[in-house]
Amino acid sequence: MSEQLKRTRPAPAPGIVHFGLGAFWRAFGALFVEEAVREGGGDWGIVGVSLKSPSTRDALRPQDWTYTTVELGPEGETPRHVQILSDVIVAPEAPEALFAALETAQLVTLTVTEKGYCHVPATGRLNRDHPDIAQDLAEPDRPASAPGFITRALDVRRKAGRPPFTVMSCDNIPSNGELLRGVVLDLAAEIDADLRDWIAAEVSFPSTMVDRIVPALAEGDVDDVAVLTGYRDAAPVKHEPFRQWVVEDSFCAPRPDFGAVGAEMVADVAPYEHMKLRCLNGAHSSLAYLGYLAGAETMADAVARPALAGYVRHLWAQEITPVLTAPPGVDLSQYTDTLLERFANPAIRHRTWQIAMDGSQKLPQRILDTVRECLDAGRAPDGLLLAIAAWMQFTSGTGLDGEAIEVKDPLADRLRACWEGSPSEEDVVRRYLALEEIFEPAFAARPEVVEGLTLALGRLRSQGAEAAAEAATG
Repeated sequence: MSEQLKRTRPAPAPGIVHFGLGAFWRAFGALFVEEAVREGGGDWGIVGVSLKSPSTRDALRPQDWTYTTVELGPEGETPRHVQILSDVIVAPEAPEALFAALETAQLVTLTVTEKGYCHVPATGRLNRDHPDIAQDLAEPDRPASAPGFITRALDVRRKAGRPPFTVMSCDNIPSNGELLRGVVLDLAAEIDADLRDWIAAEVSFPSTMVDRIVPALAEGDVDDVAVLTGYRDAAPVKHEPFRQWVVEDSFCAPRPDFGAVGAEMVADVAPYEHMKLRCLNGAHSSLAYLGYLAGAETMADAVARPALAGYVRHLWAQEITPVLTAPPGVDLSQYTDTLLERFANPAIRHRTWQIAMDGSQKLPQRILDTVRECLDAGRAPDGLLLAIAAWMQFTSGTGLDGEAIEVKDPLADRLRACWEGSPSEEDVVRRYLALEEIFEPAFAARPEVVEGLTLALGRLRSQGAEAAAEAATG
């Protein structure tokens, strides 16, 4: 039996509070912070926050809040002992401890996924009917959402005459800082108009673009890491070698020197995030739905199939990049070639089912805007329409082979209801398009959208995923 992983050096004093201490942040942002402290020093220890489950806290506490990352490169696996975490708080259990951490934080960061912002995806505004927002307003001392804790903590600092912290989203959402700012301002307006005005004037919400593939742990991975390192780690994470972090350089409080360790500090993140969301995330989601329906367990399995590899190349060359403005100095053809190499890395067992989660929250940003722009430009987005049709089939809860699919999505019940009563494929399409949380009415009413999705869904169900991909991109 391997010894349990333990701390070998003290963590810096805490200066960052991070909401959503999942695998991605621990394999990405935490590493940038640790490297920045190593390079320039400073009190930038991270207090991690779980808004729901205690599982990460319970796994990390016996290890003194340390853990292992394993880089999965072509030459093999490279472990690293990460010691930047200073504490992990489970918010429902200890809201007072979280408020205490927020009282002294200089920087608050988030990776809570799209649904954690409690917003309406189609509009980007606060969802006032969300049950967590209702609790945020009803129980000021025990909020339920990340925006709720942030807004209340800022109010405490305002009333005490203390400067605010910077609030930085690191989720895969376009204009994530602007989205978060809008949600916090909407929530603050429900509490106190003066609070809303103070936040609007004093608090920075920089946008970021993050990129690193971090697959979910598979069965046996914990044992494999123990063999690799000689230590027992209950919460390791694995990741690809590639990473990219583009950060809007707009902070109202001190921050680590992220630029010194490879982050790109820029005035405008939008060109980078559009490139990444559409080229990587849009293709990722498209390939995940078709790949899963074709029986491919991982992204590498999917792109190993010629029909699906040709499909994703077509998406990039004919549908995505023609309506995309490249960031300064970026060659989109080279960028997408690198993406295909990353997708094909067999060491990254990124499951198609995992990527397919929460599609109702992801499609508007990753795919629908590109479809709209293609149609406006007179281009036929047949490949992307097929991706949407594959998402519809996936969220029916039944695969093309008749096998049940476990669908994880905030709208799962409503999506499955679109298939009730053995409707025609056109009726299925129209039912989905009527979901205004996902599809804007003007987009849903376009005849070419209805017709294109009906054709794509029919091909998918009659010919199978790979044949439909060839038909859509041939």
